[in-house]
Amino acid sequence: MTTPPELPLVLAGPILRRLEPQRLAIWLAATQPLQPDVVFPSAETKVECQVVAVGQHAFIHLLEVRFEQPLPCDQWLDYDVLINGEGIASWAPHLLYPGQQRPNLVLRGRLDHLLHGSCRKPHHPAADGLLCADRLLERCTQPQDRPAVLMMTGDQVYADDVAGPMLRAIHTLIERLGLHDEQLDGAVVADSQALYRHPASYYHRAHLLPAQARNENLRARFFGGKRKPIFSSSNADNHLVTFAEVMAMYLLVWSPVPWQLVHLDMPESLDPACRTRYQRELPLVQGFAERLGQVARAMAHLPSLMIFDDHDITDDWNLSAQWEHTAYGHPLSRRIIGNALMGYLVCQGWGNDPDGCGPLINRCQSMNAHNQDALIGELLRFQGWQFSLPTHPPLLVLDTRTRRWRSEGNPARPSGLMDWEALSELQQALLDHPSAVVVSPAPIFGVKLIETVQKVFSTLGYPLLVDAENWMAHREAAQVILNIFRHSRTPGHYVVLSGDVHYSFVYEVLIRDRQHSPHLWQVTSSGIKNEFPRRLLDVLDRLNRWLYAPRSPLNWFTSRREMQVEPRTPNRSQAGERLWNGAGLGQVFFNEQGRPARVYQLDAGGGEATEFERR
Repeated sequence: MTTPPELPLVLAGPILRRLEPQRLAIWLAATQPLQPDVVFPSAETKVECQVVAVGQHAFIHLLEVRFEQPLPCDQWLDYDVLINGEGIASWAPHLLYPGQQRPNLVLRGRLDHLLHGSCRKPHHPAADGLLCADRLLERCTQPQDRPAVLMMTGDQVYADDVAGPMLRAIHTLIERLGLHDEQLDGAVVADSQALYRHPASYYHRAHLLPAQARNENLRARFFGGKRKPIFSSSNADNHLVTFAEVMAMYLLVWSPVPWQLVHLDMPESLDPACRTRYQRELPLVQGFAERLGQVARAMAHLPSLMIFDDHDITDDWNLSAQWEHTAYGHPLSRRIIGNALMGYLVCQGWGNDPDGCGPLINRCQSMNAHNQDALIGELLRFQGWQFSLPTHPPLLVLDTRTRRWRSEGNPARPSGLMDWEALSELQQALLDHPSAVVVSPAPIFGVKLIETVQKVFSTLGYPLLVDAENWMAHREAAQVILNIFRHSRTPGHYVVLSGDVHYSFVYEVLIRDRQHSPHLWQVTSSGIKNEFPRRLLDVLDRLNRWLYAPRSPLNWFTSRREMQVEPRTPNRSQAGERLWNGAGLGQVFFNEQGRPARVYQLDAGGGEATEFERR
């Protein structure tokens, strides 16, 4: 197969994924199937390449590099990806820092430094927090200064909240690359091409459902968007539907190259209100695309791991048993969820755990219009999205979306974020480790006032209004996770990394227990490119400090009466704030015992970092 001359050979990547002493996974997207050679001048390698075709001129590659001898730790390790004998300096010079001939990586001997964050919405007006990683890497003069990993804790893409200009870019990229078409059962349109041409394709996707009474609940819950006056607003009117749309989105958020193939001309079918909205969103999307070269450069130098949260698939994904019954009971919404999950598999999950995802990838390689629903069924039943990295301390990444503890008595009640079986597996993985870093996309220990508001709305039957998804919202799941922390053979030191909530905070937590009192740190960094409404957060922060002070009797009515919680304070706090708002990345340094020695929030705009200090 040859690539048309107007198309680049490589669309995105290389992106460094899972890195271990004798193994490295590299993700790459190209316009034809390739057999690249990965070269490490200082190591003997064997390269295996698997390819998934997602279009006529679109192929996703995962290169698994095996090293005959373990890589040396804490040293610069140059590498190159040769395609037809030419290296990255030839076909992707934007990935190199000044003075480089090829990119490099560092295998850290200990997990003593990492970056983490979530919620990267392209059309949010804040700067892109992944630029923090690029600036940090450019300043590094010693290999020991490099973070061990970039941990993305959810919402790497927003499949459910898409700007009109981004959707326009997606559709033109689908056409240029010939991304696969599909049939759409249960929709007004028959197939993907009819969807792209339909007047409702931009800003009115709720109308894609047939106008039948049984679809009204689905339309309101899944497509219509939900106004959330307390925390945020969701707009699902450009919700991605097809697998091709999902794949185009991934290419457009990770690489500057596909932007050379698209145009952002406004669709002629838009009504005046939508035209105004399109014009408002256009500079935000253009600004996002302009800095992607630096984002791609960082991801070519720093290994990244990823786990989904709801917006990677759809807002409030699996929030309750009732939500699941509604969404999975209709062929179109089931297909939408399945397509987004397939995109996650190919673009995120595969690089996290190549072995665990291997059987699903084999099915993707033989996917066609006749077996797509069968593959989606396998994805929805899959219970292997969680993964771990055997670092020191170990890094355990939780799936808090697909193995939920459903309420049997009240299906509208929010589900527990993990069921008993998944929590039991977590306990087994933690046994006999002195310390551990646990990634939970939603904080295990959140802000009490906000959790209380969520509980009130859930009790009134409106959990969707307030994103009522927190560990303490489900009594059984909360009790089991606390019992795991108390177990005499589980670690004495835990660091929980989270995102999701669009603000940053750090809590030190001691669970009161006579026999085993583990020390925990909840480190939350959210908003890679998203923020919480500033005035509202100030009010909630102030009320939380007044109502739930350590001596407040209200603490006895929360799920945390058995805990001693000590917040760290941002060093740039003006009035004692404990919550910090601003797009960026979290940065954590660990001491030899696995405790967080220093915790920072890096500013996406390039300003001074904020440190969370003990009072």
